[in-house]
Amino acid sequence: MRIWLPALLAALLGAANPAWALDPTGEWQVEDGRAHIRIVDCGGTLWGVVSWEKIAGRDIHNPDETKRSRPTLGMPVLLNMKPGDDPGQWEGDIYNAQNGRTYDASIEMHDNDTLHVEGCALAVLCGGEDWKRLVQAQPAQTDPGNSAGTTGAPASAATADICAGVTGRPH
Repeated sequence: MRIWLPALLAALLGAANPAWALDPTGEWQVEDGRAHIRIVDCGGTLWGVVSWEKIAGRDIHNPDETKRSRPTLGMPVLLNMKPGDDPGQWEGDIYNAQNGRTYDASIEMHDNDTLHVEGCALAVLCGGEDWKRLVQAQPAQTDPGNSAGTTGAPASAATADICAGVTGRPH
């Protein structure tokens, strides 16, 4: 009887507040469908890197001139996201390669398959979008038969490898 009580209590608490059970790690498609972001947990902080893109790009607007030739594939865009005040919410920064700027950001799980991503400048000018969870990873390489020329990172890229590449270093 004592074994069942903790399990029952955990199940009831999870049902009472489903956001506790929501996990943003995994593959996400951005709202316009032109990129996928892989979110990983690196020692309690979440990082998101570009894991697939419809059209290969370079970080040409980065304020650091030495980074302007780097590919956007594999580039961190969700930076150092830490748990927020509410369950299912994280706060940190987001890098926008389209203009080379980093913004204060938050991500929040609306449900298991929808992640709301919002970035703010000056804490009042905010914009956001909803990302959809992907069930399957994209192909590891460009598909020669695909006229869109999509490119993707190997699905086998380990979380440890991603974390080693992003933590402790600016975008």
